[in-house]
Amino acid sequence: MTGLRITSVSSSYGPGDPVLDGVDLTVPEGEVAALLGPSGCGKTTLLRVIAGFLDPDAGEVSVGGRTVSGPGVRIPPERRGIGLVAQEGALFPHLSVARNVAFGLRGAPRGERRSRTAEMLELVGLGDFGERMPHELSGGQQQRVALARALAPRPALVLLDEPFNALDSGLRAGLRSDVRTALRAAGATALLVTHDQEEALSSADRVAVLRAGRVVQCAPPEELYARPADPWVASFVGAAVRLPGTLDADGAGAGDGVGVGRAVTALGPVTVTDPDAGAAQRVGTVVLRPEHLRLVPSAEAGPDTPTGRVTEVRFHGHDALVLVSVAEAGTVTVRVPGPVAVRSGDVVGVRVAGNGTFHRG
Repeated sequence: MTGLRITSVSSSYGPGDPVLDGVDLTVPEGEVAALLGPSGCGKTTLLRVIAGFLDPDAGEVSVGGRTVSGPGVRIPPERRGIGLVAQEGALFPHLSVARNVAFGLRGAPRGERRSRTAEMLELVGLGDFGERMPHELSGGQQQRVALARALAPRPALVLLDEPFNALDSGLRAGLRSDVRTALRAAGATALLVTHDQEEALSSADRVAVLRAGRVVQCAPPEELYARPADPWVASFVGAAVRLPGTLDADGAGAGDGVGVGRAVTALGPVTVTDPDAGAAQRVGTVVLRPEHLRLVPSAEAGPDTPTGRVTEVRFHGHDALVLVSVAEAGTVTVRVPGPVAVRSGDVVGVRVAGNGTFHRG
């Protein structure tokens, strides 16, 4: 069964001002998907359409195999079977943790409400916190309670609207992992709305990238990172090195579909995945990741290894990004693990040590 299906959904603020432009997205039951995109791309509008807070201009939304929005259909938000976790939890300040979680279980027998509330608090690691008030909890604990409240009624879909946005970076990583574990344990279908690439890649079974009101790519995180649909997606989802390139005679592919070839670039020949093998155009952009490049001491570079000058070193603890200005290639970014032996101003060689993707145009 499909947990969430969005078909040709469009929405606008008024004539000539579209926000969503024919969005299509499918999330299988039991999967966690992330909706990723820059500010203003339509993420919040799409979330409001799914939740029922906003009626689309066109298109259809199905949740748990049931159409909740479409031509002649408009199911109100409270009857859609959707749980929502907002940015800052939005707990009821006058209710205890247990009563917050049990809020969505009104109408169920008292014993069932009590056992389900206890089950959900255990699931999010707060089994002993039922009698506390929201103001007695940390931000991360409040988000756990909000998740427990959303999961308690066994919704067909859970929407998470940038739920870690207000937390510090150290807490976010741990809470992301805990939330994902809780969603999997509950067998929930979930859509995480975020502008944080790391959050999307580390938390979701599939990631949908939204740009200007359209889903430009939806794929598992590994595929999205390794084979971005276009250079913009590559640059938005992680660091990217973009080089002008030309497919050689053997790299043009044979027939339609994805092929593997070789492109000539300012950094030398690069083995590339060609998503449109067989197309006549052979000039385009080669996309590499910083970890696909290696620094070589200038004395060992050799005639086939281009050299450049280090312009910046960005240290991240576990690794560093080294920016190198290379003639004809421009500034390229190289990921260096561990201690960094180069400094700004050093001359180094840059060698390709991985495969890229080729994009025409």
